Amino acid sequence: MKTPNHQGIEMTTQNRRLLIAIDAEIREINRQTINPTLHELSMSDLTPVIRMVAKARANYLKTLYDIGVSAPDGHPSDADIERLGNLRHVYEELVKGMQALETAIEREYLDVRK
Repeated sequence: MKTPNHQGIEMTTQNRRLLIAIDAEIREINRQTINPTLHELSMSDLTPVIRMVAKARANYLKTLYDIGVSAPDGHPSDADIERLGNLRHVYEELVKGMQALETAIEREYLDVRK
C-alpha cells in the first residue's frame, strides 16, 4: 500500500517501516552512547547549567548596551566589536549546548528523576 508523503511522493509501507527502524536504531545508539556519560538528572542538576546560560546572555546584552551608550557618535570601536563577538559566540554555544541537552532529555537519551 502506498501513501503520499509530505512532498506528494508515494511512500511504500516498506519505506515507512525502514524509517521507523532507523529512528529506533538512532534512539537506541544515542541512548547507549550518551546515557552512561551523565548520572540520572534532576532539575537541581540542571539549574547550574541554566544559570550559566542566563549569565552569558546577561553579559552579552549588558556589554551591547554599554557599548551603545558609550560609543562616540554611535560607532563602536573595533575592540568593542571583537569583545561583543566573543561574548556572542560564548552565549550562542551555551544556548546550543542547552538545546542539545533538552533534546537528549526529550528523546530519552538520558535518564531523569523527579
